Amino acid sequence: MQTGLRGRDLIGDLDFSKEEVDTVLDVAWDLKMKRALGLPHANLRDKVLAMLFFFSSTRTRGSFEAGMAQLGGHAAFIESRTTQISHGDTETEMGEIFGRYFDGIAIRHVDWGIGNRYLNLVADASRVPVLNMQCEIYHPHQCLADIMTIIEKKGRNLRRKKMVVSWAYASSYLKPMSVPQSLILQMPRFGMDVVLAHPPEFQLMPDIMDQAREQARKFNTGFEVVHDMQEACEDADVIYAKSWGPLMTTHDPAEGKILQDKYKDWIANDALMAKGKDDVIYMHPLPADRDIEVTSAVLDGPHSVVFDQAENRLHAQKGVMALTMS
Repeated sequence: MQTGLRGRDLIGDLDFSKEEVDTVLDVAWDLKMKRALGLPHANLRDKVLAMLFFFSSTRTRGSFEAGMAQLGGHAAFIESRTTQISHGDTETEMGEIFGRYFDGIAIRHVDWGIGNRYLNLVADASRVPVLNMQCEIYHPHQCLADIMTIIEKKGRNLRRKKMVVSWAYASSYLKPMSVPQSLILQMPRFGMDVVLAHPPEFQLMPDIMDQAREQARKFNTGFEVVHDMQEACEDADVIYAKSWGPLMTTHDPAEGKILQDKYKDWIANDALMAKGKDDVIYMHPLPADRDIEVTSAVLDGPHSVVFDQAENRLHAQKGVMALTMS
């Protein structure tokens, strides 16, 4: 167990070493057990977390807010449009001032080319930990909940387990690519063989791809890219299929929608799940475009673990907060 996480930021998935992620997971499971048994665990009594949102949320706000309350503290929900950010409060002001008012700052900002930079500049000015509730590059707390869920379903030894991270069609907005990018960075560290599947126009960031290949080399795991969803899912242990925008190809929503609509057959359905192993699990961070991105039969079916994933957001984030904000 690593004990040096107090005061640390978590902005990118590789900010914490593999051993530090293991520590977060151990603490998360301990706090999950205590909640199940009704045991008090007010590790952050009198601590306050600022939650600054530039992008709307269901699970992220709910899990951070509930988690802080269960840890004995308080989470202040702050919608960016209700602040003076548009009138002159820069990242320096937010880091300096919120770092003096609060014991931690959590930020969700997914605007392309802006969000991650914003988080890092706030962190540079802050005397308290800055936690990434999702930016355009990373979604580390979602990924922690995901690995926690996979271990619960598949066991601690994940070596040679095949995880497919696949694009899927969605008719709504061009979604951030932060979830698949976090997954391909984190999962090789746990021994999983990762197959990334997407249409040619839906590449991930080159720097992230290079880092993912480096993690796969370091941890002696497989990492490959294919452009066929059906082929990718053969003999899969985990199928994580969700949409993201073609942001490496275009930032124009209209052009992006045209590209999306070329691939309406990229859907997670029963036929796709049948290509995986008998005990394959389906994962999605939610919200999903029902019967467009994934069929209701899969989302609500026996292979789906999406609600366990959603619950584990609470426990994984409590682990991070307890370790960094104590």
